[in-house]
Amino acid sequence: MKRRVIVALCAAAPVLAGTVAFAIIENSTGTTATPSPPDPGQVRTLALRDVPSGQGGRPVKGIPAESTKSFSLLGVSWNDSKQKIDGTVEVRTRAAATGAWTAWAPVEANDDDLPDPGTERRLRGATAPLWVGPSNGVEVRVTGKSNTLPQGLRVELVDPGNTTKKTGVHAEGQPGADQLGDVTLAGAVSTTDTTTPTDPGAGTDPGTGTEPSAPEPSDSATPTPTASESATATPSATPSASVTPTTPSATPSTSVTPTPTPTPTAPVSTAPRPSIISRASWGANEKLVKNPPAIAPAAKVVFVHHTDGVNTYTCDQSPAIIRSIMLYHIQSEGWDDIGYNFLVDKCGKIFEGRAGGVDKAVVGAHTLGWNTGSAGIAVLGNFVSTTPPAAAVSAVARLAAWKLGLNHVDPTGKTTMTNSGVKTFFNISGHRDGFATACPGQKLYDLLPSIRTTAKQWVSPATSVSLSSISGSTKVGSTFYTKGTVTLGWASKTAAISRYEVWVDDKRVASLNASTTSRSLTLTTGSHKVQLRAVNINGSTAASTTYPVVVDKTAPTFATAPYLAIRTGTISTKGVMPVGLHWKASDNTLLRSLKITSPSSATLTTTATSWSSTAKNLSSTVWSVAAADAAGNSRTSPITRTAAVVGETSATRTGKWSTTTSSSYLSGKAFFSSSKGASATYTFTGRSVGLIVKRATNVGAFNVYVDGVKTALVDTRASSTVYRNIVWTKTWTTSAKHTVKIVVAGTSGRPTIATDGIAYIK
Repeated sequence: MKRRVIVALCAAAPVLAGTVAFAIIENSTGTTATPSPPDPGQVRTLALRDVPSGQGGRPVKGIPAESTKSFSLLGVSWNDSKQKIDGTVEVRTRAAATGAWTAWAPVEANDDDLPDPGTERRLRGATAPLWVGPSNGVEVRVTGKSNTLPQGLRVELVDPGNTTKKTGVHAEGQPGADQLGDVTLAGAVSTTDTTTPTDPGAGTDPGTGTEPSAPEPSDSATPTPTASESATATPSATPSASVTPTTPSATPSTSVTPTPTPTPTAPVSTAPRPSIISRASWGANEKLVKNPPAIAPAAKVVFVHHTDGVNTYTCDQSPAIIRSIMLYHIQSEGWDDIGYNFLVDKCGKIFEGRAGGVDKAVVGAHTLGWNTGSAGIAVLGNFVSTTPPAAAVSAVARLAAWKLGLNHVDPTGKTTMTNSGVKTFFNISGHRDGFATACPGQKLYDLLPSIRTTAKQWVSPATSVSLSSISGSTKVGSTFYTKGTVTLGWASKTAAISRYEVWVDDKRVASLNASTTSRSLTLTTGSHKVQLRAVNINGSTAASTTYPVVVDKTAPTFATAPYLAIRTGTISTKGVMPVGLHWKASDNTLLRSLKITSPSSATLTTTATSWSSTAKNLSSTVWSVAAADAAGNSRTSPITRTAAVVGETSATRTGKWSTTTSSSYLSGKAFFSSSKGASATYTFTGRSVGLIVKRATNVGAFNVYVDGVKTALVDTRASSTVYRNIVWTKTWTTSAKHTVKIVVAGTSGRPTIATDGIAYIK
């Protein structure tokens, strides 16, 4: 059988400078197996050698500038994992695309992203890995402060390889257009011929020995192993006693068909799960994973890291960076798997790190001494002096909220851990809080308080929300009236809001970003229900009360048009007479106001139908009333009228009448009669008229005939004497010629009546 196997060169064989630390083992026929896609990536090493000593005779080892095979990430390792470099490590590389050499760059001399002691093997000591991008040349120098440097120094040159499109993954591990970004597909990489028997666990999800048949909707669900898979997936190492490894079941008897194990229910977080790009999607080579994952009871602390390296990478390179880190952690440092539980790139994309289930408390290798019961989130880049992108910071907060929410942990709280001694951590802490290191960089570390606050918002329900104003409308009671366009106003109370929504009649009409505090809205005629909703970043929604809004575009109407009429009362000696303006206004929704705008100003109640005033004799005057509804529609109805006074001498008289003089009369005199049946007739052209008389205790009544028709019997008696008094009125809708005749009624004991003329509206 033909089989291609990548193995590390035996430690007994010397590794020469410039040689490759991994070889292709030929099969028994002497032919080399043809590599099959995809390229899983590999690590090449170059041994460091003595170079001229530095200042003060300090030891220096390195590699002069030389060409290499393609690589994108590097680090320096040495024999003894317990030994540290007391000095500096610097590198420069040659860009494959341009051939230009970079400036010297420091490499973090001692990698503090480490497994806890005794939890997994570590073959070599190593610096932090440094992403440099596609390169084909390297120069290294390691300068010690003391007299010695670690033995076996070599540079690790990591080629991230490439991934296949067969599982919907594009080059560099990007999800295909038809693939969910957080679907786990185990076994994306294979280096075995189809004629070769499958290794136990090869191409399977580590720790479960299962092969997926289709993408799952969530990484949190664990596939159920089949009988044959359970029998062959045997872990090769035992995790520490403080955690529980994911261990397959024992081999069943070939004569018994095992009962499938039900799929466990995924835990529910207090925060929504973000999109997580699976290991298969970024091209993890599952064949490299050494042992099944160790699972702690719970992860109650999140440690935030940065991965060091350049910040100029493109987000399309993120999968390659992560594959390189995985290769470095496993092949260069000897770990079981990539050390981080999650990785986040500068575009805010979240990647699954160490295998075992994103919703499980997988023990990583990221914070020495405090890995059990925590989760490590590493942001790709270096943030010692560079502020991390907002998208990355936001993704860290959201991921931390979801991860801590699986155990109902407050992102702003603290937890006491007892792993390596007893220490209390913020539930979202930096790497340096657990180990003396610069990680995650000062600029990222400074943002941890805001990350905690934002994460808290992801687990908190949306707060209450209400409109502070609906401008362009008038509020009457609890209802708002408008002509059609209103502007809703509100205050943005908290950064936890991801967007605002405007709903009209139970339909969303606008979705607005969290910084928006107003929205113009044009509504159709009629009654509507308007509501503002605030959607929290975690998906919870707070809804305001429902605001009734009535759209009215129709102005009020005058069912009875305004008209001016003579009213009863006393005329002044200068002829100023009492009049009244009359109307009847209405609106199809709600009449809001009534006002007199001429000849003077007055505000009336909306139920008013008249307004009392006076008019000067023979003065042409504009009389105007304005009606407005609650929506702001208005109508003004003006009329122009002239009031006039006609003295008694203008009357046509029959029967016996006598004249009396007094300055109290309009013209200084008046006619009076005690003769029953005596009459006085006034002829005028107008639309309203009033009879002017003297009233006293000893005067009597008269009959009134209008246009020849008896209309009324008017008694002029009063408790005291009143001159120039309008005692009776008559009004018509239009102006016309009329006659008004008074006939003495001959009232017993007080038959006399006194007439002083008429007042009328032209």
